[in-house]
Amino acid sequence: MRLRTALLATTFAVATPAAAMASTITGPYVSLGGGYNLVQTQHAHFKNGTNAGGRLDNGKGTSSKLRHNTGFTTMGSFGWGFGNGLRVEVEGVYNYSNISGRHGTPVSAYKTKGHDQGYGGLINVLYDIDLRQFGIDVPVTPFVGIGAGYLWQNMAPLDTVYRNGNKNRIGGTGGSFAYQGIVGAAYDIPGVPGLAVTTEYRMMGQLDDHRSYNSSAWVGGNHYNSHRGVKMDHRFNHQFILGLRYAFDTAPPAPPPAPPTVVAPPQPSVARTYLVFFDFDKSALTPRAREIVREAAQASTRVQTTRIEVNGYTDNSSAHPGPRGQRYNMGLSIRRAKSVKAELIRDGVPATAIDIHGYGESHPLVPTGPNTREPQNRRVEIILK
Repeated sequence: MRLRTALLATTFAVATPAAAMASTITGPYVSLGGGYNLVQTQHAHFKNGTNAGGRLDNGKGTSSKLRHNTGFTTMGSFGWGFGNGLRVEVEGVYNYSNISGRHGTPVSAYKTKGHDQGYGGLINVLYDIDLRQFGIDVPVTPFVGIGAGYLWQNMAPLDTVYRNGNKNRIGGTGGSFAYQGIVGAAYDIPGVPGLAVTTEYRMMGQLDDHRSYNSSAWVGGNHYNSHRGVKMDHRFNHQFILGLRYAFDTAPPAPPPAPPTVVAPPQPSVARTYLVFFDFDKSALTPRAREIVREAAQASTRVQTTRIEVNGYTDNSSAHPGPRGQRYNMGLSIRRAKSVKAELIRDGVPATAIDIHGYGESHPLVPTGPNTREPQNRRVEIILK
């Protein structure tokens, strides 16, 4: 419990000064990673005459289990983000696993030593979960994904010595279809737009390898060789990965908004207006914005107020030109107005006294050319009437 509390406190302490940095990738990115690779016990199926378990198989064939021990994985990828959370990437991967045991042979194995290594490529489809849609503004972006491709497995000479003195060796290379499921999170590095640390868990599977491996056996001093005499069944890798990711065209953080202007009426009967500014493409309130909303809530109790209007606006920039971008900005202006209304209610203003409106790109505070980011146009006006 103490460790979990400490980790949570550390996470929020790091996230607080950089909360505005969590972002969705738009455009190209690259990533590198590596970590621990754990392979489940795997079955090896031997054709007749190839398993040196103390006697020849006499045409029957045998099976045994290969126990994997320590291992590692590395990978690199190039991908493209579509700006809506969806990403597609091409990945190259290398897996390594030590093999330290063999069971199920006719005669008990005395010692087994060797390793295998896998390499190939996959295409992954991933989705970034924007926590801001749940009201959480931290520099952490969870993601999930799936992938499919092809991997080759190279069995380095895997030697097994049996208690009766016989010996068996497996070697060769085979390949088959591979797939994986991915769960992870990206942590944006403060002050370096586009750079993030990633942590992932992957479950990678590989179908039965029917391109058989070679097997050599030494039985009673005689050498037997079986070309492509061993087949491997379905393979499962559990991988725990730490990596770095860099998105190339991540826009630098928007400049801080101009200080809100409070227009105080000379008489209580004149409407008072408060301006609350927002970061680009965001509807979450900054600490300064909450102060302005609090001032407006307090003012509504000191002057005669019959109604409070909350009007949301955006600038005219958008990743979607034309009517689609205008519709998106209209929705963004309404979300901003709703954020201010919710804060007013938390500050004690009755919900029935508040009317909200969204005007999108219309009525800019500062006239600009098309598709221009203007901090003073990304606002909500609170009008006490």
